[in-house]
Amino acid sequence: MLRTLVLVILALLIGYGSVKAWPLLRGPYIALTIPSDYTSFEDGVITLKGVAHNTEALFLNDGPLPIDPEGRFEKVLLLPEGGAILTLTATDRFGRSTTVRRTVYIP
Repeated sequence: MLRTLVLVILALLIGYGSVKAWPLLRGPYIALTIPSDYTSFEDGVITLKGVAHNTEALFLNDGPLPIDPEGRFEKVLLLPEGGAILTLTATDRFGRSTTVRRTVYIP
């Protein structure tokens, strides 16, 4: 009986630890809500908005982009006519990185 109780408690602890460790093991993740890919903006003003999970630093086209403690970010950009590729790169404290790209058009 005692052995079964110890095994159950051990299994619960391992399960809980796995759930809590998963974000660290998964690495950084960017959830970009605005803009969608291949969106057209008539006036050239683009709002970039989203959340960077498990991220220590976030970069927009190789320039730093500030994030709040929950990982949220928002930036208003004014772009000239033509097409533009917005590249967001997030890095975590272990040096792992992920990149999200959006192509936008300004007629």
